[in-house]
Amino acid sequence: MKLSDPVTISQKGDLTIVTIDNPPVNATSQAVRAGLLEAVTRIEAMPEVAAVVLACAGRTFVAGADITELGKPPREPHLPDVIAAIEASRVPWVAAIKGAALGGGLEIALGCHGRVAAPGAKLGLPEVTLGIVPGAGGTVRLPRLIAGADALDMITTGKPVSAEKAMKTGLVDTVAGDDLLDAATERARALAAEGRPAPLLDRDPVAPLSDAEWDAAAERLRKKSRGQVSPLEALAALRDAATLPAREALTKERARFLRLSASDEAAALRHVFFSERRAGASLKAADAAPADLAHVGVIGGGTMGAGIAAALLLSGSRVSLIERDEASCAAAAGRVTGILDGSHKRGLLDDAGLADASGRLETGSDYAALTPCELVIEAVFEDMDVKTEVFARLDAIMAPDAILASNTSYLDVNALAIRTARPERVIGLHFFSPAHVMKLLEVVRTDRVSDRALATAGALAKRLRKTPVVAGVCDGFIGNRIMSAYRRECDFMLEEGALPWQIDAAMRGFGFAMGIYAVQDMAGLDVAWAMRKRRAATRPADERYSRIADRLCEMGRFGRKTDAGWYHYEDGKPVPDPLVEGIILEESERLGIARRDFSEADIVARIMSLMQAEAQAVLDEGIAEGPTDIDVTMILGYGFPRHKGGPMFLAGRV
Repeated sequence: MKLSDPVTISQKGDLTIVTIDNPPVNATSQAVRAGLLEAVTRIEAMPEVAAVVLACAGRTFVAGADITELGKPPREPHLPDVIAAIEASRVPWVAAIKGAALGGGLEIALGCHGRVAAPGAKLGLPEVTLGIVPGAGGTVRLPRLIAGADALDMITTGKPVSAEKAMKTGLVDTVAGDDLLDAATERARALAAEGRPAPLLDRDPVAPLSDAEWDAAAERLRKKSRGQVSPLEALAALRDAATLPAREALTKERARFLRLSASDEAAALRHVFFSERRAGASLKAADAAPADLAHVGVIGGGTMGAGIAAALLLSGSRVSLIERDEASCAAAAGRVTGILDGSHKRGLLDDAGLADASGRLETGSDYAALTPCELVIEAVFEDMDVKTEVFARLDAIMAPDAILASNTSYLDVNALAIRTARPERVIGLHFFSPAHVMKLLEVVRTDRVSDRALATAGALAKRLRKTPVVAGVCDGFIGNRIMSAYRRECDFMLEEGALPWQIDAAMRGFGFAMGIYAVQDMAGLDVAWAMRKRRAATRPADERYSRIADRLCEMGRFGRKTDAGWYHYEDGKPVPDPLVEGIILEESERLGIARRDFSEADIVARIMSLMQAEAQAVLDEGIAEGPTDIDVTMILGYGFPRHKGGPMFLAGRV
């Protein structure tokens, strides 16, 4: 029986199966909500029905809200009312969960009287990642089904749990074997025979936290959230659920959800959500088949090359990694193996997976091993002469349609491409360190790049589960160009009166995980110093230039690797250094600059203004395909606080 376009009911003896079919992810659209409410009404009027299984067509259970409704006024019937109707049904409902039960999808499952999950299913309440909290009973029902500490972790982090963990915590009754619907049917008939269980709202919280545990959790979240409000709001909702009558907590949760839905933070996080999904659209539009990525070549086994090789191995590719000599090959293999071992220790690879990934790596110094590959990624030292030599060797041996990619942070990929016989097959792939972890992939589009090269970059990003952003050719592309500009501005603030630790503190207060000077120390000051020396000959004589960083490097202060950079390091911890302050004061005096005080607000305003101005220039010059790509780049690649939405988003809010 069809109730609405996305919801149908069918009979199986005295069992009713309600099926949601709202592709692609069975989101809780208005039509789905209306269909479910009508299904409850009809079933209540059918005395022959003893139990209900709630199932979904396609590959997933309900994976969340309809994203087209985010940020808009809710339309009736509201999800809390639908769930309340299911929970109050005279017969037991069992959710048959496959794929993902997220957000409102999991809240619907919590309104059911039983839950059966397929192996591999994921269950979660990720609302905090959108700047809101669950708004249909998630914070009230979940801690009445599983222990308070487990509910706290799920809701304040937004991270989903596996079906297996869900069973251990009590979130699901069982994990199905071969047939999910059969297992859910069996569970529904068992509940019908036993009598419908008490609704979760009528139960007491499971293993609630003590006041001291709530306070400790709040302190941890304050430090971790770096100014994001929604995790602390989620904690407050959970605390209400533990201390107030369930229905009163439910009312407060809904009010909190509606208030947060209209907040700037939620708007920013919605912006990022949609921006990430739009990123790299031109790669999908490329009119060509991508290269086969089953076997990929990597040249250079240093930190970046090893990370790229590991990412490929973790994705299922075979990798031929080329180094200079036998000793370099051994060192490179050790770096890759170390990354794979780390994934194994974290549970991302089982024993068989580790053996399989390790077995797909081959190292050597003979470029001939690369000839079967349709994609080769060069990750050698950031020097144009070195990279040109590598590409000349590849140009001579690779198949005519093989794609040649350079992992470069700053260099002119056009200049690299035109030195090959087939410039159209050359593309830039700027990975971020660590390459097997960082989600951003900056795809550098040359002037003559082919659709096949672009399609290959898009396929690679998808295979590696990275978010691609397409950039044109300029010094530093999108991210490094903007970062270099605001880093220079921070150096100018040092000359004018600020100190490195004051600027870093202001950036952390804004929401960055680290300040610019702590980041430089971690990356190594010598890398940027080499770049500055390379550009010195072409730097305009009248261009403002700060010598402070150069003076530190001349003293051998390269950051954490030398235990001294912008900071002095004691037991690995950064400590403000009077020597650095002295150098800064000397430079101010040499330049004749009268130093002044900078407040945190002054520092943040100056950084944002410069960042936005450079970002606008990047956009105006066509280096970025759109303003949202700039926001995605700065958030995923450079630690811009996600809950602020990105520099272009903030510029548009002024």
